[in-house]
Amino acid sequence: MDKKKSTQGHLAAFITIMIWGTTFIITKVLLESFSPIEILFFRILIAYLVLLLIYPHILKIKSLKEELLFIVAGFCGVTLYFILQNTALTYTLASNVGILLSVTPFFTGIFSYFLLKDEQLQPSFFIGFVISIIGIALITYNGEIVLKLNPLGDILAILSAVAWAVYCIAIKKINAFPYHPIQITRRVFIYGLIFTLPVLNMFDFQFNLVRFTSIPNLIYMLFLAVGASALCFITWNFALDVLGVVKTSIYIYLIPVISIILSAVFLHERITWMAIAGLILILAGLYYSERRVKVKLDTQ
Repeated sequence: MDKKKSTQGHLAAFITIMIWGTTFIITKVLLESFSPIEILFFRILIAYLVLLLIYPHILKIKSLKEELLFIVAGFCGVTLYFILQNTALTYTLASNVGILLSVTPFFTGIFSYFLLKDEQLQPSFFIGFVISIIGIALITYNGEIVLKLNPLGDILAILSAVAWAVYCIAIKKINAFPYHPIQITRRVFIYGLIFTLPVLNMFDFQFNLVRFTSIPNLIYMLFLAVGASALCFITWNFALDVLGVVKTSIYIYLIPVISIILSAVFLHERITWMAIAGLILILAGLYYSERRVKVKLDTQ
């Protein structure tokens, strides 16, 4: 693989995770005015419209197989992922959800090995995974160890991780098609919106635009839509194409690191020595996993 392109892939993955790591704080503020499903709907709708303005060219799908991949990506990466995650939070602790969502690289690696046939998983990948999960657990509990098992909520959180792993596999296949990155992301978003529409009433959705007259609400929603959705889905998809789904997904381990640092700065939340130990373990697991993952075909 070209070293320059590889560097660009790592940079794209890192920037994406840096932005996604801030969404916890932004979403926490918006939840005072919006429900989780309303945040999802508005951020994806605005992101779609922004991408349409930037690149208004119509995407003409060449085959049903390609269309099915876009459907899978939109359903799993937008609708299913966010709905399962938000629903899980209503049944179990946020700390449980945080840890369980962090197993996404594990599922991504397994799916990639069997479905893409181009990435070989070494023992170091699983060792790095265990090290990072331990670190994530330390950060999540941050000195307040409270274990509360709720089968339904925990299963939903795991299914959310599976949904995102399926999305990554679908996008990796879609990236092989000769389509513009913005067209690909826009297509995924429109299917995400289509699958979200039938469940809006189930979550008491309110199409109340008055809330956007609040400048903070408007700014934060635009950040989620333009930054965390429109931009980050493109950069993440680029990283998946360049680095492969295994190496890219490993960056997900950094989200708790970014979240806890920003929470300490902006929300004045306490960072304990347990959390610091967790940060070190996550970075060690990330380094060990990424450094030792091997690729069968050096074409990424």
